[in-house]
Amino acid sequence: MQIYVCVKHVPDTAIPIKITGKNSFDESVNFVVNPYDEFAVEQAVQIKEKQGGEVVVVTVGKEAAMKSVRSALAVGADRGILIKTDASFLDSTVVAAAIRKAIEQDGKPDMIFTGKQSVDSEGMQMQYRLAAAFDMPVVTEVAAFSMSDGKVTVEREVGGGARQVIEMTLPCVVAATKGLNQPRYANMPGIMKAKKKEVKQFNLSDMVPDLNIAGTELLELEIFPDKGKAKMLPGSPKEAAEQLVKLLV
Repeated sequence: MQIYVCVKHVPDTAIPIKITGKNSFDESVNFVVNPYDEFAVEQAVQIKEKQGGEVVVVTVGKEAAMKSVRSALAVGADRGILIKTDASFLDSTVVAAAIRKAIEQDGKPDMIFTGKQSVDSEGMQMQYRLAAAFDMPVVTEVAAFSMSDGKVTVEREVGGGARQVIEMTLPCVVAATKGLNQPRYANMPGIMKAKKKEVKQFNLSDMVPDLNIAGTELLELEIFPDKGKAKMLPGSPKEAAEQLVKLLV
């Protein structure tokens, strides 16, 4: 089974971002694997461990994105593909086109995993674009997964604590969300092995010669102000209600 996992190299959300220009920020902050993509990697590795096959991690980004590729290799992925660019922000049309070509050149996918979204742009585009490109069924917000006899059964979150159960045939695209599994930590042997695993590298311009296919443009970055602190009102519900009225009038 050939499984591809799309990952993104994103700023660590635990560290404040400093905007340095209208559409630029201080990129010296720590970058990590997009958290939702960690669930995608873990699920792909679990499938490989149970049923065999190969897990290939694909990313588009700067040279520094190799860190995220190696992180995925350290927890069980077999190979990596890095599509290099100097751009800090890329239109999802361009990224999807590059990933599609890289996968087509590399092999025939039985499954493609993504995270449900990236924590930086929160575009939620990749799973749908790749599904359309490869003419595959797709389910997002996947919080439970099982596979048997060439069929995939997933549970997706639909809000309010409810879940929808969906069955798909292979090949398919699955977008993972928090709770799908417990991503493993890389151990020292895994980290050492990751350094020796193959990572193919391409230039974005070679994969997508016409960057004018981009449908969006980043105009400006803005940091939203803090929402402020909450004030707890002590006492019984009646007493709290009386205090609330005094605060509002």
